[in-house]
Amino acid sequence: MDRRRVAVTGLGTVNPCGLSVEESFENVKNGKVGIGPITRFSEPDFSVKVVGEVKDFDPLKYMKKKDARHMDLFTQYAIAAADEALKNAGLLDEEGKLDSSVNAKRFGTDISSGIGGLTTIEEQHVRGMEKGFERVSPFFIPMAIANMAAGQVAIRYGLKGTATCPTAACAGGTLAIGDSFHLIRDGYEDLMICGGTESCITPLAMGGFSNMGALTKSDDPNRASIPFDAERSGFVMGEGCGLLVLEEYEHAVKRGAHIYCEIKGYGANCDAYHITSPDPSGEGAADVFRLCIEDAGLEPDDVDYINAHGTSTHLNDLTETEAIHQVFGDHAKDLKISSTKSMTGHLLGGAGGVEGVFTAKTIEEGFIPPTANLTYADPECDLDYVPKTGVKADVKVALSDSLGFGGHNACILMTRI
Repeated sequence: MDRRRVAVTGLGTVNPCGLSVEESFENVKNGKVGIGPITRFSEPDFSVKVVGEVKDFDPLKYMKKKDARHMDLFTQYAIAAADEALKNAGLLDEEGKLDSSVNAKRFGTDISSGIGGLTTIEEQHVRGMEKGFERVSPFFIPMAIANMAAGQVAIRYGLKGTATCPTAACAGGTLAIGDSFHLIRDGYEDLMICGGTESCITPLAMGGFSNMGALTKSDDPNRASIPFDAERSGFVMGEGCGLLVLEEYEHAVKRGAHIYCEIKGYGANCDAYHITSPDPSGEGAADVFRLCIEDAGLEPDDVDYINAHGTSTHLNDLTETEAIHQVFGDHAKDLKISSTKSMTGHLLGGAGGVEGVFTAKTIEEGFIPPTANLTYADPECDLDYVPKTGVKADVKVALSDSLGFGGHNACILMTRI
C-alpha cells in the first residue's frame, strides 16, 4: 500500500493559557501559568482550591446566542478552536464557510471528549429534581453526549467525511489525531480536523477526582501542577480544546497552504493493567513509543523532544520516565522533555489536542516550552525536563504522548518539513 504524506496545515485552541494559538503558545514559551482559584462554582469548604479555567471566553464571538444556548461548554470550545484552525489553514471563504474548492466529502472530523457535557448533565439533573424529569430541556441529550463537539463542527462547516469521537479518557485527543493521520495516509480522507475538547470543572467531577486522590490540594497556582518535581501531589483539573487540520501533503502543496510540520508516526495500545493506575513497569508506555517510532520508519535516536503526558501525579511521572529510559537507552539523557500541563493543568480528553498544537508550534518555532515551576528534582525522575525556562532548539523530530485511565496509551510523531 502506498503511504501518503500528511501535513499539519491549521491549528486552533482555547485553553487556560490563552484564547488563540498565538496567545497561548507565547505564554507557555514564557512559562506563564494559566492556573488559578476556582471561579466556575462556589464551594468554600472544597479541599481542591485551584484549576485551569479558560478565561474571558465569549461564545458569541463564534456563534449566535441561540446556538450557544444549545451547546455545552466543551462543544463551544470546539467550535471556537475549529474556527481558528480552519481560518488558519486557509479553508474558509469570506463568509466563514468551507471554501467551495474543497471536497467536503473527503474532509472528516475526529474530536475526542473524555466526559462530554457534564455541566449540562448536572444542571438538568437539578432541574429534574426540582420540576420533574419531564421538564428537562429537549436539548439535554444532544448537549450532553460526548460526540456532539465533532457533530457540531461537522454540521457548522459541512464536513461530510468521517465524523467520530474516540472516548479514551486522557489519551482521547492524541488518539483522534493519530486515527486522523492514518485515515489520510491510507487514502480514506484528504483532510481531517482533529484533537480533543473538555470542560468538566463542575462540583461532581471535581469531587469524584478529588475523592480518588488524583487532584492536588495545593492552593498555590505556581506549586500545584509541578510534573517531575519531588513535591508533586496530584494533577490540576484543566479545560479547553486543541484542534489540528491534517491534510494530504500534495493536496496542501497544490493549494499553497502553510505547513507547520509533518505527522509521520502513530502508536496506540493498552496497559491492560488497572482502571486508573498506569502499569508501574512502564511496559505499556514504552511499547507505545516504540510503535509510534516504528510507524514513522525512524529510530529512537532520531527523536529530539517529547511533549510528555507529565500529569504531576507521583506514579505517572515515574512510569513515563521509566518508559523513556527503556526505549531510548543512552539517548534518553540527550532528549529534551517537558510537560505543558505545568501551565494548563490536565485537560483530560482535550489534553492531547492542546499538546499536539504546542508540539507543532515547537517544531515550527524551534523553541521548547519549559516544565514551569519544576524546582525540586525528584531523583527518580532523572531526565532533562527543561525546568522553569524554555530553550531554543533545532527540533527535527518530536513526540507527544498521552496515557489515560483504563490503560489507554497513544503517541504521535511529528517532523520538520
